[in-house]
Amino acid sequence: MSLSLILTHPGGAHKDELLACSLLVAVHGVPIERREPTQADLDDVAIAVVDVGGEHDPARNNFDHHQFPADHPPVCALTLVLQHLGVYEDARKFCDWLEPAEWFDTRGPVSTAKWLGLERETLAKLNSPVDVTVLRRFAKAKRLEPGDPIWELLRFIGEDLLDYLKNLRERLDFVARHAELWDLDGTEVLFLPRTEPMSEEPSAGLGRYLESIGKHTTVAGLVYPDRRGSGYGLSRHNDSPLFDFTRIQEEHDVHFAHARGFVAKTSAAELARLRELLAAARV
Repeated sequence: MSLSLILTHPGGAHKDELLACSLLVAVHGVPIERREPTQADLDDVAIAVVDVGGEHDPARNNFDHHQFPADHPPVCALTLVLQHLGVYEDARKFCDWLEPAEWFDTRGPVSTAKWLGLERETLAKLNSPVDVTVLRRFAKAKRLEPGDPIWELLRFIGEDLLDYLKNLRERLDFVARHAELWDLDGTEVLFLPRTEPMSEEPSAGLGRYLESIGKHTTVAGLVYPDRRGSGYGLSRHNDSPLFDFTRIQEEHDVHFAHARGFVAKTSAAELARLRELLAAARV
């Protein structure tokens, strides 16, 4: 369904409606108005009403959460739009910032800090002038059209978020099809073979893949194609102390080992040799 307008509330702006509007701008490319909605706006399926209006009715493109009861699980306007676009589950898995954003918008800074196990003052120390300026400029606008710098910035944000989720899902599916788990005397290593065409960043998504299969705490090492050569990269996963790749820096087919021992590059491509190097690097 095509939209003609995105409508959100006037006054102070918050991250949840800004990001929700960003996603809708990326998908529909229509103007944003910041004012109170009328009943006609709520009834018009071509107008997305975001974070205002007292209705959550995705079939009519109304995305407000303020009418939910106080004990409702933390959801905000961004949650509702992500659900509407069919990407919420992946966003919750792979966007570490999303759940805290839901808590902050619905529970406030004090409860959110407590939930995170932080002091309230710590949250304030994480504020960025980037966030402050974008929210302030968005709040000052009454209408944003294509070509306006803030509208274009919101479009970039929405496009990048949707691209990240789409590309990461495709990458995880790719890794699932090709990767192998090796057991090296009780130490687990994830191996990704060389494929054609090869990804621009072969190691991308490996950590997220291990999270998705529940192996992020048990796998200690990664082996993946070296994008700058015909061999492989060897690295620790989650900075595991079980591998120190300085132990193989003198091997004839190892052309780089970081001084801190967390990564090495080898021209070796045979699986048996890669296993030998991993065994030699095992602490």
